[in-house]
Amino acid sequence: MLYRTTLTPMQQEYEKYTAEDHRVWQILFERQIKNLPAAATDEYLRGIEQVGFVPDRIPDFEAVNRRLKPLTGWQLHVVPGLIPNREFFELMSNCNFCATTWLRKMSQLDYLEEPDMFHDVFGHVPLLTNQPLCDFLENLSRIALRFVDNERIIELISRVYWFTVEFGLIREGGQLKIYGAGILSSAGETKYALSGLGSAGEVPERVPYAVRDVLDTPYIKERFQDKYFVIESYEQLYGSVDEIERRLEEEAKAIGMRS
Repeated sequence: MLYRTTLTPMQQEYEKYTAEDHRVWQILFERQIKNLPAAATDEYLRGIEQVGFVPDRIPDFEAVNRRLKPLTGWQLHVVPGLIPNREFFELMSNCNFCATTWLRKMSQLDYLEEPDMFHDVFGHVPLLTNQPLCDFLENLSRIALRFVDNERIIELISRVYWFTVEFGLIREGGQLKIYGAGILSSAGETKYALSGLGSAGEVPERVPYAVRDVLDTPYIKERFQDKYFVIESYEQLYGSVDEIERRLEEEAKAIGMRS
């Protein structure tokens, strides 16, 4: 959620995508979509259809917004990459989802340090059709703006974001499913998060979603997660907003007393 940018409005400039760009999208889309019917939350699979994603062309943000905004009030907002916290949370609190327009190269299909459009759009956008998840994002951003100058509190909010909308699991019909975009956009982590067996034979923890535990758990950027938090419903996630705000207020007060 931290980046470099300016406040200058940006556009997708769809006509500048090359044939290779569309081919990269198609390879990534087709490679991952075959894993998702048994792995992804039902809401994501419905969302793919609702926003009109197809394998053979990169999504046009204007067309996506025409489908998405009437459903939940959200829309895509073009950013160059990771942006400053205040700008990020101001956009999100106003139902603007930050998305890059650049796509990885053919040589980067399997690893990328910084999120590209495939992660931002393929991973996140289908679930922006889900109102409770959108309400959670909007309210989490509102809370973040209260504490945007407090580095410790923003780190804790980043943990909530990471372990929910980026790497969250949900239990549906007695089965574990994926709703986190960081997993949904990764073929490797899709298999790992649900099968529980990594290359070294390690098994990740999958524990019930609890705000206190999420706030106490640092996240991992360099490899697959050691722990995934499991929600029972999107309503549960949205319903945790009050507890998140209360615990962050307590932490901010404690920080003030120590300083």
